[in-house]
Amino acid sequence: MGEMSQAPLAVELEPVQLVGPDGSPTAEDRYSRDLPAETLCWLYEMMVVTRDLDTEFVNLQRQGELVLFTPCRGQEAAQVGAAACLRKTDWLFPQYRELGVFLVRGIPPWHVGAVWRGTWHGGLEFTKKCCAPISVPVGTQALHAVGAAMAAQRLGEGSMTVAFLGDGATSEGDVHEALNFAAVFGAPCVFYVQNNQWAISVPVRKQTAAPSIAHKAMGYGMPGIRVDGNDVLACYTVMARAASRARTGGGPTLIEAVTYRLGPHTTSDDPTRYRSREEEDRWAALDPIPRYRAYLQGQGLWSQRLEERVNARAKRMRAELREAVVNAADVDIDEVFTTVYAEITPGLEAQRRQLRAELAREA
Repeated sequence: MGEMSQAPLAVELEPVQLVGPDGSPTAEDRYSRDLPAETLCWLYEMMVVTRDLDTEFVNLQRQGELVLFTPCRGQEAAQVGAAACLRKTDWLFPQYRELGVFLVRGIPPWHVGAVWRGTWHGGLEFTKKCCAPISVPVGTQALHAVGAAMAAQRLGEGSMTVAFLGDGATSEGDVHEALNFAAVFGAPCVFYVQNNQWAISVPVRKQTAAPSIAHKAMGYGMPGIRVDGNDVLACYTVMARAASRARTGGGPTLIEAVTYRLGPHTTSDDPTRYRSREEEDRWAALDPIPRYRAYLQGQGLWSQRLEERVNARAKRMRAELREAVVNAADVDIDEVFTTVYAEITPGLEAQRRQLRAELAREA
């Protein structure tokens, strides 16, 4: 285990911000905005594509092609920025809302669709891109991320891991254990919490009495930092620094990306039952995509040609996703039972017979 660097543990309440709400550069000088023009434009492209595909996923679910979907509208900057700075060999441990992360990592949208369609092996293709399958149980992936980080540490691989979490996950015991274990053993892991203000219908103020989620890091003995999750450049640079620290033996970091879920928790949720239109309008004005477009315009990097190219790619990927989902073969019900154990158990066999009988009556 490498010697952990002594990073300051004090947490600033004001999030790191490089691009203001109006798209102008802020006075922040601790983090660099010095990225190649191609990268700056690519970040914009990935955010736009993420939002368009997110819309298509919701449409497909509404049309009965998917069982469920968890929209990420409003969180594109937090996801694209955090994933874009990582190495392809860094392992990602997502929750269920990381569409932008998956696209940056090169996971085809259809593979994401297979998960929400109910295909039992929907997550296997993820591992080819050093990404763990989607984790629906809240917070369990944090433990997996720490275990993988410790394995990489002991094998001398020089890689790190990222546990993608929601604010609600920080109320789970698994996440506490993961944070504590990572800090004690100096695991090269970053805990990236997208604080979108709501854990389904529970506001973040009812989840912690701490000044912020990032402040929890002090109790574990690791650095914590708040970043404006609607600022893609800030998310990029903050994650890049934490990842570098992890790879060089500095240990874990807890990042809180302060953002907002503009849509429902899932396609089965109705957010109007627990949050106000005023709140939604206030956050909609901080939408990360027009904000970053304004920044690119100020830097002389945005053009109508760029916009047309980005929109054309988004349209093409939406069409490809729809075709793949609609034309996908139906799931073989038997696989639900035969892939659990090497040999099917009597209990599962009884359940299979019962389901077959129910389906036969409906036919």
